[in-house]
Amino acid sequence: MAITASMVKELRETTGAGMMDAKKALTETDGDMEAAIDWLRTKGLAKAAKKSGRTAAEGLVAVAVDGGTGVAIEVNSETDFVGKNAEFQAMVADFSKAALSVGDLDALKAADLGGKTVEATLTDKIAKIGENMTLRRMAKLEGAQVVSYVHNSVAEGMGKIGVLVALSGENETFGRQVAMHIAAANPASLGEADLDPALVERERNVLTEQARESGKPEAVIEKMIEGRMKKFLSEVTLLGQAFVIDPDKTVAAAAKDEGVEVTGYIRLEVGEGIEKKEEDFAAEVAKAAKG
Repeated sequence: MAITASMVKELRETTGAGMMDAKKALTETDGDMEAAIDWLRTKGLAKAAKKSGRTAAEGLVAVAVDGGTGVAIEVNSETDFVGKNAEFQAMVADFSKAALSVGDLDALKAADLGGKTVEATLTDKIAKIGENMTLRRMAKLEGAQVVSYVHNSVAEGMGKIGVLVALSGENETFGRQVAMHIAAANPASLGEADLDPALVERERNVLTEQARESGKPEAVIEKMIEGRMKKFLSEVTLLGQAFVIDPDKTVAAAAKDEGVEVTGYIRLEVGEGIEKKEEDFAAEVAKAAKG
């Protein structure tokens, strides 16, 4: 596969690696971006191993809670400007309230909202505002108590990041602290048992290759791998993470001290996972000039 300059640029921005290292990584992995990131990590050349946070989607995440039930929804727009529109915000708030009484996204789209379905309401708003919008995601959480938190709030219950936390008992103050922790730390799962096996296997493979490159005896390598895997699991699972309010404790230990358990959580961030299509500006201008 031909390795293009844009591929090298993307890998450099994602990992912080040098240009030649990025090019070699892509060459070695036949242009596979994920494999190239792992190759750089194995060689100790990646300063970071995260995907670029740039996304095409704007809009809002909204949360609503009723007793032991909480919902979070994401409504996207083309520009951030629309997210600041009071009419758009009112519509998103209505959608989040409607979501409390349905089970999934399809049911929400079909739900009645003042004589129209949610989907028809959205279509009407698209025609009125003149910008494409999508009701992209809905997630529901239940527990003895559900606590919500919105980061970068632009109106009541809505902003760029919405978090719901389910607790085994009543403790709103602690629940809100955990929700703020989740907004900042973005854990991959509640605990080790909930973690994606593919993610665990991928990390173990990278750590194994790193350890083997040390040239140490196999017995030592095995201990190195287990130690690093333990550290990895503590960093990516909510219950294993150091609690931001008291870093000397894990979230699980802090919850125990508070007399509750964290039984679940939801974190939605606007535009998460949507890749932004970028064009070279000079090429774009040239294309417009020819047209």
